[in-house]
Amino acid sequence: MAFIEWAPALSVGFDEIDEDHKKLVGIVNKLSDAVTEGQGTSVSGNIIEELLSYTSWHFRHEERLMQSHGDPSFFDHKQEHMDLLEKAADIKKRFDEGDQSVPEEMLPFLKDWLTHHILETDMKTGHFLADKAG
Repeated sequence: MAFIEWAPALSVGFDEIDEDHKKLVGIVNKLSDAVTEGQGTSVSGNIIEELLSYTSWHFRHEERLMQSHGDPSFFDHKQEHMDLLEKAADIKKRFDEGDQSVPEEMLPFLKDWLTHHILETDMKTGHFLADKAG
């Protein structure tokens, strides 16, 4: 069973964002599998790099969509993204400094943040964008 199961309830109603979210969920699940299977820090490190890189790309993608459609929640939403990226950079720094507990500790944080952000913040954005695309 996957660490995070993609479900229709996680769909924000805007395909581009939903596809990004599915990929993020897949990367988090890959990290969970690596931790569960004891694949070691090099594998976990590569997955963490992939996750951070894709998350950063996704945030820029989502922000471009929001800006181009005049989403009034843009600045608050962008701040949530910046807060997560800052926290992720701190976590990555700990990992790079040799803290091998980071991958396992990241998982509950990622699950909570991702599902909360999708269900609360991104859901509003998805509906706004879908209405604009109309």
